[in-house]
Amino acid sequence: MCGFIGFTGGDPQRDMGVLQSMADAIAHRGPDDADYYMDGRVSLGFRRLSIIDLEGARQPLFNEDGSLVLVFNGEIYNFQALREDLLGRGHTFSTKGDGEVLLHGYEEFGAGILNRLRGMFAFVIWDKGKGELFGARDFFGIKPLYYAQMEGAFLFGSEIKGFLPHPAFKKELNERALENYLSFQYSPGPETFFKNVYKMPPAHYFRYKDGRMETERYWLPEFCAEEDKPLEYWVDEIEKVFDGSVEAHKVSDVEVGSFLSSGVDSSYVACSAHVDKTFTVGFDNGERYNETHYAQELSEMIPVKNVSKVITPEEFWGNFGKIQYHMDEPLADPSAVALYFVCNTAAQHLKVVLSGEGADEIFGGYNIYKEPLEVPWYDKIPFPIRRAIGAVAGLFPAHRGLNFLVRRGKRLEDRFIGNAYMFTEKERRALLKRPTDAQSPAQLVKPYYDMVRGKDAVTRMQFLDLNMWMVGDILLKADKMSMANSLELRVPFLDKEIMALASRIPTKYRVNSENTKFAMRKAALRRMPEKWAGKKKLGFPVPTRVWLKEDKYYNTVRREFESANAQAFFHTEKLIRLLDRHRAGKADNSRRIWTVYTFLVWYRQFFPEADYANAK
Repeated sequence: MCGFIGFTGGDPQRDMGVLQSMADAIAHRGPDDADYYMDGRVSLGFRRLSIIDLEGARQPLFNEDGSLVLVFNGEIYNFQALREDLLGRGHTFSTKGDGEVLLHGYEEFGAGILNRLRGMFAFVIWDKGKGELFGARDFFGIKPLYYAQMEGAFLFGSEIKGFLPHPAFKKELNERALENYLSFQYSPGPETFFKNVYKMPPAHYFRYKDGRMETERYWLPEFCAEEDKPLEYWVDEIEKVFDGSVEAHKVSDVEVGSFLSSGVDSSYVACSAHVDKTFTVGFDNGERYNETHYAQELSEMIPVKNVSKVITPEEFWGNFGKIQYHMDEPLADPSAVALYFVCNTAAQHLKVVLSGEGADEIFGGYNIYKEPLEVPWYDKIPFPIRRAIGAVAGLFPAHRGLNFLVRRGKRLEDRFIGNAYMFTEKERRALLKRPTDAQSPAQLVKPYYDMVRGKDAVTRMQFLDLNMWMVGDILLKADKMSMANSLELRVPFLDKEIMALASRIPTKYRVNSENTKFAMRKAALRRMPEKWAGKKKLGFPVPTRVWLKEDKYYNTVRREFESANAQAFFHTEKLIRLLDRHRAGKADNSRRIWTVYTFLVWYRQFFPEADYANAK
């Protein structure tokens, strides 16, 4: 696990300091080693966290004749089999690491190497002979890859903050990203919060030559349910394939641990991985927010050593600015803070952990996926009638029964944009002083819904989350919070083989009236008691809604909402109203408040010079 940075051009005598400064900005991703390559046409910087082939496998890496140069972040779990195949085809290896199979694989198969890989990765190869850069991001978007074209330079790397020292980089806020963020709680799509900086989408590769960039998708998950097989078949298959993935994800020359919460996903990983240590965090705000006892109890049963930490409110709020800096873009998911602290705790003991991300999207774990199954007869009412009923229901104060009518009076594409829907298009435009031409939430999700047109509602929701929510929220915080602590986080659920299996499982064995992740929970039940295997999906409980009613933290947020920065972007009287109504118990506005507050904290990290200038 590492980080890289690069740009086209660069004089080795004049610009080495720039390259080093860019690499230093992401030193947390690789504190063990640093190296550089410059040839006048391209400049590459690399920071290494040594996991495999600790003494060798330094980057940038070269092929036999030095015509190809590689920088790579991630792990290739089937590299040993690929290495043997490539040796048989006449290639010569100089290291024992996994990165070199990318170089020789690209020599042998071109872009075709990508679909032979099993792992998480972002990498760039410089082909000297062609004068071309080739880069790719893994199937699910586990590892990040950013790029920008500015003043004739093409910049690329693992984190946006690595671009800041480059003289061609122009730091500007992309206000379209802010508008979309207010709906999604993360930055959706390829645009970022920095104008003219983009994310490479998952399962895409690019070629860059002579100032032109072309991208192409090389893999797409497809759901094709097989209805003729019984539940027991799927449980057996999940157990077998998941065990294979866990073993592949444990390949390492250093110790591997596991995160462990009270939920079934991390519990299944911990019970299957046979690691020596598990890591857990909680909050000291009652049992609802502190489930460390679940993790400790299960760890004793496995048995394995559990290391746990209780996060204080002072630690949570005091580190929030640093956490948003490491995120690169604002992410209003409070559980990111908890993830930061569990990564920090684990990093004091080892370099690699396994985690449960991806299980909900692949096996159907979110409670919202049950919504289309509720009151199925209501959907038989013609849609125009349901829409009219929903419109009338929306005129009254929010209530559970009325909310049902409002939501079912909308098409799935309009009511479900992922697990978070903070501000509607109308609400965010009313909140912002300078609304933009940003796409509506429905426009942003439409391409993914179109790809699964004709599938059942649950499958369509899963597919959308696999391509948007998981990438923009779940995997963003997993990468950035682990790397902030120089820790490699591996996700065995996000494996091509598991996806291939899960895509065949009938919807009734993914989500039904009894539970979510139904078949997966049955497999987990073979490793753990029902107390864990059947536990309802909660997400990571964070007491922000409680803290926002306390004077200390209410005032912290209010000061931010009244700041010059807030006044530059928002109608602040509306922000204060959200905050005051929450404090008075008239509405639970905690997630909306947190969304705006997170942006303002992030903005101060990257645009500190704007604090007072924007007030003019």
